[in-house]
Amino acid sequence: MPKTSARLLSLLSLLQARRDWPGALLAERLDVSPRTVRRDVDRLRELGYPVVAMKGPDGGYRLDAGTELPPLLFDDEQAVALAVALQIATTTGAGIEEAAARALNTVRQVLPARLRHRVDTLRVTAVDRPAIRPEPQVDSDVLMAIGAAVHGREVLRFDYSPVSGPVRATVGTSEGCEGTPAAPSGSAAPSGSAAPPGSAAPPGSAAPPAPPRGTPPQTPRHSDPPPPRRVEPHHLVTWGRRWYLVAWDLDRDDWRTFRADRITPRTPTGPRFPPRELPGGSVAAFITARFRGIGATQGPDGVGGWPCRGEVILSLPAAEVLRHTREGIVEELGPDRCRVVLGSWSWPGLAAAIGRFDADIEVIGPPELASAFAHLATRYAAAGQPRAAPNP
Repeated sequence: MPKTSARLLSLLSLLQARRDWPGALLAERLDVSPRTVRRDVDRLRELGYPVVAMKGPDGGYRLDAGTELPPLLFDDEQAVALAVALQIATTTGAGIEEAAARALNTVRQVLPARLRHRVDTLRVTAVDRPAIRPEPQVDSDVLMAIGAAVHGREVLRFDYSPVSGPVRATVGTSEGCEGTPAAPSGSAAPSGSAAPPGSAAPPGSAAPPAPPRGTPPQTPRHSDPPPPRRVEPHHLVTWGRRWYLVAWDLDRDDWRTFRADRITPRTPTGPRFPPRELPGGSVAAFITARFRGIGATQGPDGVGGWPCRGEVILSLPAAEVLRHTREGIVEELGPDRCRVVLGSWSWPGLAAAIGRFDADIEVIGPPELASAFAHLATRYAAAGQPRAAPNP
């Protein structure tokens, strides 16, 4: 490649890496004079790249957004990353499958032969894990409207549709988190995952009595639609193939999470607002704690934040335990022994999660975990006894 062309590609790569570049720093990075940098910037402008000159004591350049798409520059790693991202777009739940396929085909056509070959050899089949019911898709226009309000820090007004289908338990005070119900006390929810959805009525509660036979059906009363929600949108996040809006609810004076597939934005948006500090210090810590139904944040050991946390020694190699543990600590103690620290919704749930490793267990603590193992042992022993045959 001619020296000038190689230098232009290097200059363009630097301009894409950060927003503003002082002219002297660009000259230093390219090992050329400031005059050469100015000439190369003019060449990029002739090729359609909107490079803006900044005034000031130092001067500098910025790659601005243009009205037309100039030729794109990708290095090998960027090309592979783009190909993978577009091929797994079917698992995002954003309803952009067809657009992603067209984008991948467009990008492939403008890539040089060397990078095109790398993209063609990396064929990814995106497979979603099976679900009881199809996950809701979110209209891309809705995501764009929410994202614009988040970016502009503008109050968002929207209608929030009711839950379709059977209603499941809701986590804490979050809005629309039916996909991750809080496990009740004493349940055997596996560690590091949401409790399985149960029946509509909690255990031990009586079902509502059926109306007497012949009673005419009750006609529901007509009620006015609920007023639109008014929130300060802060983050648009994904969790378990669903999209959520994290926002400060102005009417409830508290943080809420809303399912994006149930949001119908209203226009225009409201006034701008100053950003608030999110509980937990980060959106990841906030969402993790909210979906676990607790207020604590994730600790440095990776298991802080679960209501119940225990430590055991398993008679298994650490590498084997790590293959089946998404969260927690696994420390190798020998070729066939390891220390494991896990968290869960409840002590019986934590004991059941540890018992699935099918190995000898030594409980380090706390005593509640040892009691949970004894409780489950009694229950399992009773379940293993043969039942008496029913009388004819």
